Amino acid sequence: MGHTERSAVGDVRRELRELLLHRCGPEQIDVAELLVSELVTNALIHTRHGAVVTATATATALRVGVQDFAADLPAPYVPNADDGTHGRGLILVRSLADAWGVEARALGKVVWFELHGLRP
Repeated sequence: MGHTERSAVGDVRRELRELLLHRCGPEQIDVAELLVSELVTNALIHTRHGAVVTATATATALRVGVQDFAADLPAPYVPNADDGTHGRGLILVRSLADAWGVEARALGKVVWFELHGLRP
């Protein structure tokens, strides 16, 4: 899934929902949609260079990565207080994902999360 416009966040959510439809329950789908929306929106707002989303689902886990094309990495900490605009995406990822991280790439970076224990 690759999208470069903010309006495409809804498309990414729909594609992820279709991928997960028969793999997990509605609560997990809602969490996955929320987290991917936050990460894609952050990438588009903060880098202005578009984003590429990848999603891999196995029988028991989902891994989603959002690659942007800006070299700067997010701060190594996630703020505890949310001022309403800064850091909300990573706060949600930290709170709701089973695992997450940031990986530098030759061009940009990938912010990823995993949800474990998928079940129909």
